[in-house]
Amino acid sequence: MRDKHFQHLQQMKSKTKILLTLSLVFLFLPFLTQAETTDDLTLQIEQKKNAANDLKKQMSIYQENIKKKQQESASLANQLSILDNQIAKTNLDIKATEQEINTAKLESRKLELQIINTNDRISNQKLNLSAVLQEIHENDQKNELHIFLLNNTISDFYNQIEYTRDLQVNLQTTLGDLKTVKKEQVDKKSQLEAKQKEYAQLKDDLELKKTEITGEVSYKDNLLVTTKQSEKKYNELYKQAKRDQDAVSAQIAQMEKALRSKLKSKPQQLTSSDFDWPLSSRRITTTFHDPGYPFRYLFEHPAIDIAVKQGTSIRAPADGYVLNVRNAGMGYSYISLIHSDGLSTVYGHVSKIFVQNDEFVAKGEIIGNTGGMPGTQGAGNLTTGPHLHFEVRLNGIPVNPLNYLP
Repeated sequence: MRDKHFQHLQQMKSKTKILLTLSLVFLFLPFLTQAETTDDLTLQIEQKKNAANDLKKQMSIYQENIKKKQQESASLANQLSILDNQIAKTNLDIKATEQEINTAKLESRKLELQIINTNDRISNQKLNLSAVLQEIHENDQKNELHIFLLNNTISDFYNQIEYTRDLQVNLQTTLGDLKTVKKEQVDKKSQLEAKQKEYAQLKDDLELKKTEITGEVSYKDNLLVTTKQSEKKYNELYKQAKRDQDAVSAQIAQMEKALRSKLKSKPQQLTSSDFDWPLSSRRITTTFHDPGYPFRYLFEHPAIDIAVKQGTSIRAPADGYVLNVRNAGMGYSYISLIHSDGLSTVYGHVSKIFVQNDEFVAKGEIIGNTGGMPGTQGAGNLTTGPHLHFEVRLNGIPVNPLNYLP
């Protein structure tokens, strides 16, 4: 009887070892089968990143050309040269963004493969765990006296006891491995979601950049038609643009002073000037007092320009009253709001206006739509693409909006 039990025990040990070995094979099999595919994706990702970096290096050359031209005296020829460099730079930017989109797509595919591998590892760990639990269960049915009686020698008895302990250790190890693999799966899924969001954002950026280059080409063509390549007409055009800008700024300051004195009598008091962004976009193409602003020789840029699709909803960044709206047809249209703590805001190149003077607006309320595409409603002359011109003023004087945004 002992001999039979000994043979049975040896068979069970062999069976368990085979099960554990198979489990380990299945555990690492996905890596063996997918390694080539994952490595291939890694290589492609690296190639796309290098291509994007090369394009960005070329873009920096055009950016340097633009800076040099901006430091020279203002002229039509100089402005046309800046526009040519800007158009070339934007073309490269489009190509670089396309490479980044392809990179994000490949990285998503790589993560998907890794998630499949992780799922396979979890399944194999469960098989391994099941085999160990089965063996432990069978051993638990026998007490030590029973085991002793069924073994041929004391040495076999102690081997069996040691084997049972090894199974317990193996169980703990397998449970720990399973927990680690499951955490890895959660992490990979989180990375995949982030990468898919990045991919969607890059696609939106690409469409916006394609619109921008259309605007830049249109602006250059309009400039050539308007000036008829005459330096005199060019200078007249931009002197008039400066007069218009000064008139708008003076009008806003004057109206703000008059309305500010009446705020206390308003039915809804302004108590908070904690600003939110007026748009979901955070892509700033021109900063406050930007040294690269193409019309800086006429006036400093008193705002930030936020790149956004034409016709995007603009939301009030805080509670306020409408200070002034100007619908100038194809000229420069804007909305201005007055807020608490001496602050006011201006929204330029708007294509639609949904509010009127002296109206109260709540934080987050839609007040109009963005514009800025050359030759469209509300764009005016000094714009090369769709965006929102966003000003913040403190006691009537333009200040950096980024100091007031979260």
